[in-house]
Amino acid sequence: MDEKKATRQAYGEALAELGKDKNIVVLSADLTDSTKTNLFADKFPDRFFQCGVAEQNMVGMAAGLALSGKTPFISTFAAFVPNRTLDQIRISVCYNNANVKFGITHAGLSVGKDGATHQALEDIAIMRSLPNMRVVVPCDYEETKKAVKESAKIKGPIYLRLGRSKTPMITDKKSFFKIGKANILKKGSDVTIIACGIMVHKALTAAEELSKQGIKAEVINAHTIKPLDKKIIIDSAKKTSAIVTAEEHQANGGLGSAISELLAKKHPTPIEFVAVNDSFGESGMAEELLKKYHLTKKDIILAAKKVFKRKS
Repeated sequence: MDEKKATRQAYGEALAELGKDKNIVVLSADLTDSTKTNLFADKFPDRFFQCGVAEQNMVGMAAGLALSGKTPFISTFAAFVPNRTLDQIRISVCYNNANVKFGITHAGLSVGKDGATHQALEDIAIMRSLPNMRVVVPCDYEETKKAVKESAKIKGPIYLRLGRSKTPMITDKKSFFKIGKANILKKGSDVTIIACGIMVHKALTAAEELSKQGIKAEVINAHTIKPLDKKIIIDSAKKTSAIVTAEEHQANGGLGSAISELLAKKHPTPIEFVAVNDSFGESGMAEELLKKYHLTKKDIILAAKKVFKRKS
């Protein structure tokens, strides 16, 4: 887990590989290099559309292309989609169940110095509330490539939430991945840590430290937030009777909320949340911000100990 690569890089590379399918088209909102869609544009210029700083038009164009039989991938920053484009996503895409793929980068606090205006921390909540929308948050480079390629095979809208910074490599080419199916990365019996995106690596390192302190933590990579893998989550909750969720997102409406809704109905379980607590971010280095807003290995460990005591 020492090597680091950016999920946005994986996204661009996967698109370039998918380009052999002539139905694949890519749209960008004047952020081609940042979202790595330049890799597709260079190879397939006739199927690449530069929409400029007009995100609402881009979503509308993508819906039209999808309803005409194409498979459009649209790309910009998470601060702009879904925030500037909710009307078009809701009506043009989701209401029509249009086959639009959202390859959205620069999500979360780890955007860093760009500050609060560019640190999307509510996008999962927005997108998972929309009918017909799937929400996927890959944990690393290899998982992102698989998610992009699998999303092209699935009919209907999919939101792929990607980051800016290079992050540790957790999975490899042989690792199992299927949209809608969570992965148990480490088995345990005392507490379950369920994470997505960059928090998966932190969950694993937290579990290693907890094991030294006599607490056996199960770690689940919930890369698909909608639809959740209900069976894996419920089975783990029954086994450990204590849950911690970890995400680079607001506590309200994200992964933790989705799991709480599930468990409240199926198997009520003590739960603690490692997430941003109803706050905007600020300008700073990525790791400094994650520390300030309590999204670290230490915070996961503290949450695990707290929920472990609650169940006792």
